[in-house]
Amino acid sequence: MRVESLPKVSLHDHLDGGLRPQTLRELADAIELAVPESDDAKLARWFAHQANSGSLVDYLATFEMTTAVMQTRESLIRVAREYVNDLGADGVVYGEVRWAPEQHRDCGLTLDEAVEAVHDGIELGIGDVRTNTRADIDVTQILSAMRHTDQSCEVARLAVKHRADGVVGFDIAGAEVGFPASNHCEAFDYAARHFMPVTVHAGEADGPESIRSALFDGRALRLGHGVRVADDIEIVRDDGDNTFVTLGPLAQWVRDRQITLEVCPTSNMQTGAIAPWGNRLIDHPFDLLFQLGFAVTVNTDNRLMGNTTLSRELGLLSDTFGYDLDDIESFQLNAAEAAFLSREDRDELLDAIRAGFEAARQ
Repeated sequence: MRVESLPKVSLHDHLDGGLRPQTLRELADAIELAVPESDDAKLARWFAHQANSGSLVDYLATFEMTTAVMQTRESLIRVAREYVNDLGADGVVYGEVRWAPEQHRDCGLTLDEAVEAVHDGIELGIGDVRTNTRADIDVTQILSAMRHTDQSCEVARLAVKHRADGVVGFDIAGAEVGFPASNHCEAFDYAARHFMPVTVHAGEADGPESIRSALFDGRALRLGHGVRVADDIEIVRDDGDNTFVTLGPLAQWVRDRQITLEVCPTSNMQTGAIAPWGNRLIDHPFDLLFQLGFAVTVNTDNRLMGNTTLSRELGLLSDTFGYDLDDIESFQLNAAEAAFLSREDRDELLDAIRAGFEAARQ
């Protein structure tokens, strides 16, 4: 089974975490910014090593270099264009790229200009993929506000304003502990009044209370990562090797309402998100959540920091938990169903995924 050839959906992938090492070096050279390695392969390994810190705060520090080289219209267009090409090369047919416009104003870009630049780069990338591979791909934007700043209302308004530029959702990102979704109720209220879908980073570096705030203060339709929902699941084994699982009220709500979990396996190991259960992929609660019927999806988070692709993440999970083609298809169907698209567009995406997997079975 060659995972790269299967149609895939990417819901949680950061633009500033998906730069090609060569692009990073070249953009850094243009602004005389020193990078730790002059060789692309070594630079990729450096990022993966730095990100493998066991701490979300330390992991996020690696973005200081990537955002530094993404401060002009030209650099944003290039990074967004290559981002789409790289998704296309990995068999992704629909992707939602998230990024924080407020972090790209150091050279004078307005928020509007930054969003327009990323939109233009995405459109160029879509054209590249369709011309070079004759494959179909669609990529939209999710605008993230940094949860430790006071720009969330402005970013929520920006997201609504730029629907015509392919913006389909609003998010808050950044250091999770100490910065609950409740700090941004005004922004979430604005998004809700204007029917702008919301996903919230929650249940990564913090536990159930962060998820609770994302759901009820943020009105989140999806949870960025969300793996700590497993904190609200009790597993008891009796003397007869019987296993009993009890879902707490929060986990029950997330499961029963099919709130989508945007799980990023490699990233979760790098940041310590799965520390309550261990530090290896076999310790990840992904399979527990899948077996219990949660709406799990598989994502990369940051391809540069994780030195990964969506196909690699799916391959790692398959090797670890014994997933087959039907399981991988389930993850893609979950993602397609959760995409911030119209019902009609989601139905088309679901049909395309089913057709692609059926062809793979022939």
